[in-house]
Amino acid sequence: MKNIIEIKNLKLQAFHGVLPQEHIVGNLYSIDLSLTTDFSKAMDNDSLDDTISYADVAETVKQEMEIPSQLLEHVGGRIVKHLKEKWGNKIECIDLRIAKLSPPIGLDIENCSVRIIVNN
Repeated sequence: MKNIIEIKNLKLQAFHGVLPQEHIVGNLYSIDLSLTTDFSKAMDNDSLDDTISYADVAETVKQEMEIPSQLLEHVGGRIVKHLKEKWGNKIECIDLRIAKLSPPIGLDIENCSVRIIVNN
C-alpha cells in the first residue's frame, strides 16, 4: 500500500527573485507538496505519532518561504532538506512544486515553477 500526504495550492507571499524589485514588493507563490509515507499504523490506531502532521509540514514550508532567495531552486532545496531533517525516517518520496504566480517577465503567463522529486 502506498500512502501519500498532500498539500495543494498553499498560497504564500514571499520575496524571492533575481530582480531587486522582487525583494521589495514580493510575489504570490503556490506550493504543492506530496509526501509518500507509511501511515498504515495511524489508520489503525488514530495516533499522530504514526504519521506526519500536514499542519507541521505546511508550517515548515512557510518558514522556509519566509527566507528570501534569488532562486526557487534554492528555496526548494531548503524545504526538502528541512523536511528530511524532521521526518526523513518516515518519508519515502518528496514531490515539491513551487510556482511564482505572475512572474515579472513581461509576458502573459500564469506562473513559472520548479519541481523537485526526491526518493529516499
